[in-house]
Amino acid sequence: MVNQTYTADVLVVGGGTGGTAAAIQAARRGAKTILVSEFPWLGGMLTSAGVSAPDGNELEAFQTGLWGAFLQELRQRQPGGLDNSWVSFFSYDPQIGAEIFADWVQELPNLHWISGQVPIEVFRQGDSITGVRFADFAVTAKIILDGTELGDLLALAEIPYRWGWELQSEWGEPSAPVGFNSFTQKYPVQAPTYVVIMQDFGDAIAPEIPSAPNYNPSQFTDAWDGYGAETFLNYGRLPGNRFMINWPICGNDYGQGVGRLIESDVSRGEFIQESRWHSQNFAHFIQNQLGRRYGLAEKVFPHAPTAFALHPYYRESRRLLGLTTVREQDILPIAGGRVASIFNDAIAVGNYANDHHYPGVQFSLQPKSIRWGGRWTGTPFTIPYSSLIPATTDGFLVCEKNISVSHIANGATRLQPVVMGIGQAAGMAAAICVELNCQPRHLPVRSLQTALLEDNRSKTAIIPLFNLPPNRSDWLHWQLYYLNNPQAYPDSGYCPCPSENEYPDSAFDKALIRESNCFQGIFSRLEQQEYRFAVTAPAAYQGQNWQLVTLRSHIEEQLRTYPHEQLVTLWGRNNHSGNWLLVEHLNGG
Repeated sequence: MVNQTYTADVLVVGGGTGGTAAAIQAARRGAKTILVSEFPWLGGMLTSAGVSAPDGNELEAFQTGLWGAFLQELRQRQPGGLDNSWVSFFSYDPQIGAEIFADWVQELPNLHWISGQVPIEVFRQGDSITGVRFADFAVTAKIILDGTELGDLLALAEIPYRWGWELQSEWGEPSAPVGFNSFTQKYPVQAPTYVVIMQDFGDAIAPEIPSAPNYNPSQFTDAWDGYGAETFLNYGRLPGNRFMINWPICGNDYGQGVGRLIESDVSRGEFIQESRWHSQNFAHFIQNQLGRRYGLAEKVFPHAPTAFALHPYYRESRRLLGLTTVREQDILPIAGGRVASIFNDAIAVGNYANDHHYPGVQFSLQPKSIRWGGRWTGTPFTIPYSSLIPATTDGFLVCEKNISVSHIANGATRLQPVVMGIGQAAGMAAAICVELNCQPRHLPVRSLQTALLEDNRSKTAIIPLFNLPPNRSDWLHWQLYYLNNPQAYPDSGYCPCPSENEYPDSAFDKALIRESNCFQGIFSRLEQQEYRFAVTAPAAYQGQNWQLVTLRSHIEEQLRTYPHEQLVTLWGRNNHSGNWLLVEHLNGG
């Protein structure tokens, strides 16, 4: 029974990565905003789902918007820093991530956050969505955003959506299957993972991890073959000798009957329970194989058992049937280039490789990775605003993994930083629609793009350029230039501008150097974009040999041209899990 009805300019349903970003951005723009979340932590994949070692948008030029602000907050708040794992350049205690989002929400008097609620009914007037009913209250709003993990509002509102595979005949995607088969039937979407956090108890004996129902050790026997136990654990190493267990190889990805997630509340609950049991069984197996020094971490998440995330890490959801659909071709590099083509209505940037998860199956995809800064990274691509807008429904936007995207392309658009950018753009769009009293489909996209670029708190890049970090004085000029002249967008991803960061003059540069250590050693180039560093000083590291990597474009330029087998002095941070040195400053440059 509805006891109260709230009225807002913008309603965001779902407190995941995209929904949280959307609500914060809408409120910062001035809209009266209500955010309703199922869980007591905001941030979704980045926090409550436990994936606190995010992938993608790691290069300095792509650390913009709310994503860049989130990383800056993490650097200030996380004891011991973020250089812990080898799967990501940023790993942290998920509780600290949740605290950042909660603080951002609390500072906004026009943002009302209600937790512990899920949508039950969607209100319509003709072709327009006008409100949402929850267990004991309802909310009416001018613009409503679906930020749920699985696109639940799409189903409740009967807005057309996709679920499952598209064939190659649909859009000519090179990695799509020619026909449906037993594999596409078994895994209509990518497998979720129920993240569990383990801990190294050192000399102490950890409590025994009991097995859960359906324990079958043969499922896990090859989990770290080819890696070794230490490398396997360090994949998702977190501060405090903890480990994020989100392992795809004979690990805790779980896709058995994944279609149950959208069949009914009961079947979804059954799948979630089974996926958690599967992760518990994997943790039990790890402890049995590697010893009782490893156990479940304590007091990580705000419920019992505290080592398990609040919900699974969903890699795919219902996907909107929107005005534009992002296809595999839209995320792949231009022929002979290092970037994808840009959408005219671009509102967010991503650069992760196309990564699909199906337990026990190696699914081959067209490559979209490049060597940059001494390591592999992903081809940059853009997300169009029109992929957030339903084809036939007004008053509504999506802001999560539920954008209009093909099953194949979802493997790159689903990553945390991309979804955060999508959420920020959706929140900004909703607020401007309120200001202009227009529907999302009628919003002048340039007004949205300009607002994102010029936001006074968290300006965000919408044109991906490797050598245009957000602290450059000409950053806005080049972003606008390529928006106005898309035909001039360079295939290389580099704008023709001289480096501004040859000397550490900015506060940003000086802060990075303060956080770094000084090393001397011999620089070696093994091949293009592969660099090694034999340490000669300080004495504590003498004789060690590290891979050199960087996230900064002017350092990347220096590494490409630095003489082979030369003595070099540099400043950076050593990551023991990845055996690399993240270079922030090189000699006088």
